[in-house]
Order: sequence, then structure tokens, then C-alpha cells
Amino acid sequence: MLHLTCEEFLTQLSTKQPVPGGGGASALCGALGVALGSMVCNLTRGKKKYAAVEEDILRILKEGEELRLHLQSLVQADADAFEPLSQAYGLPKTTPEEAAKRQEVMEKCLKDACQVPLHIMEACTKAIALLEELAEKGSRIALSDVGVGAAFCRAALDGASLNVYINTKLMQDRETAAQWEEAADAMLKEWLPRADQVVEAVKGSIRK
Repeated sequence: MLHLTCEEFLTQLSTKQPVPGGGGASALCGALGVALGSMVCNLTRGKKKYAAVEEDILRILKEGEELRLHLQSLVQADADAFEPLSQAYGLPKTTPEEAAKRQEVMEKCLKDACQVPLHIMEACTKAIALLEELAEKGSRIALSDVGVGAAFCRAALDGASLNVYINTKLMQDRETAAQWEEAADAMLKEWLPRADQVVEAVKGSIRK
């Protein structure tokens, strides 16, 4: 997926092909948000004005780049996980044996398809934490980019959660489904407001 040009990715996203979809788009959105944070770090480091936070900026940059690469890998991982599920929907179910086999395959594919968006969500929470810190310590001339990064990571977090819920809804293993839904709920409850706070803080600062 990442070897496609931006135009090719968006064109393929717009078709009826099963991949890429909302999960991959969310991962890419999160990667864009983290990349903006890295840009701000690179604009901040080495500047005398920010010498007191140099070590923090370098740490944020290192952790952010690791997160960006992880989110980039999840674009492809989401496609790899979802394509078998899209094929499973087409399995025959005219006989009890076929229906049972289809449900068995579906259950495995649904569980696999849940894992990637949960990983996307986890990565986005870490990215938001870095952007919170960067909003305080990063270069003031690039503060708006911190806000954009937080907005992107917020959207990616929320978007990935929808891909968790659409799959857990169909799972027969309700105990596992409930655990994953609770994990997604907890991340949304804590991190959506924190991302919003970064965006609002940036707005308040640049509109003074």
C-alpha cells in the first residue's frame, strides 16, 4: 500500500476494492499526524532559544519516528488482515456444513481484523501524548503544525475504533469482543479529550 503514490492510494481507496479501507486510511492519517510532530522537532532542535528542552525534543523525535514507522506498517497490515475477511463473506452457506465452516472462518478473520485497528489506536494514544508535550516545548513558529498533528491523530484514533466495533459486533466470542470493545472505549474516553485539548490550546495560543 505504501508503495502507491498518493494519487494511486486515494484512487484505490475510492473504488469498491476491499482494501485499502477505513482502517488503513486511519493508520495513514495517524502517521501524517506523527510526521508533523517530527517536523516540529526538527525545526526546534539545535536552536539556542530551546536549548533547555533539547534533550526532550530529541526524545520526542526518536519516539515519534518509531511511531510513524509503526503506523505506516499498519496501513499494509490492515489490508492484509481485512482481505481474507472480505473473501470469507463470499463463502457458501447453503448447507449446514457450509454455514458452519463459513462461520468458523469468519470468526478467525473477524478476530484478526480487530487486532490491527486496536494497534492503530494504541499508537495514536502514544502520539497524542508526544504532541501534548511538544505543544509546550516545540518551536512557536510551528505551533500550528502540532495542532494539526493532534487533530490527525484524534481522527485516526476515532476512525480506528469504528473498525474495531464493526468487527466485534459480528463475533460469536462475546467475551473477547467485550474485552476489545472495553479497551477501545477506554482509549477513546481518555485520549479524545486530550487531543482536543491540544488543538484548543494551540488555537488559543495562535489567536491571541
